[in-house]
Amino acid sequence: MKPIPEILLVDDNPADACLVCEALATSHRGSHVHEVEDGEEAMEFLRRLGRHSDAVRPDLVVLDLNLPRKDGRQVLAEVKSDPDLHKLPIVIFSTSRSGVDIVRSYELGANCYVTKPGNLEDFFAAVRSIEEFWFDRASLPD
Repeated sequence: MKPIPEILLVDDNPADACLVCEALATSHRGSHVHEVEDGEEAMEFLRRLGRHSDAVRPDLVVLDLNLPRKDGRQVLAEVKSDPDLHKLPIVIFSTSRSGVDIVRSYELGANCYVTKPGNLEDFFAAVRSIEEFWFDRASLPD
C-alpha cells in the first residue's frame, strides 16, 4: 500500500487554500496537506527551519505565484537551484493566465502550470486532476 501523499500548499488566499484542502479531502486518496501563506515560510518548511524543524518532505508542492514576502517565482527558482530540493515536483496553481508568467514558470523549472478556474466545480476538478496525475500516473523520485 502506498503511503499517504504529502502536499505542501503555498497560497496566501485563505479561500483558495480552503477550497484546495476541501477538494483533496473528498478524494479517495486522502492526501495530507501542509499549508503555508508566503514564500519565506515555504522555504523554511522545505528546509526544515525554525518552527518547521520537524516538517516532512512533501511529495508535491502546489505553489501560487503572487505571494507576500517572497513570491512564487522566487520560491520556484530557489527550490530548483537547491541540490537538496531540486527534484521536488512543483505545480504552479495561479489565477494568472499571462503567457509571460507561464513561460517564466517553466523556465524556472516548474513541472506543471495550472490556471485556477473561476467556478467551484472546475476548481475542484482541477485540484483533483493535479492530485490524480502526480500520485496515480507520474513516477516520482524517492
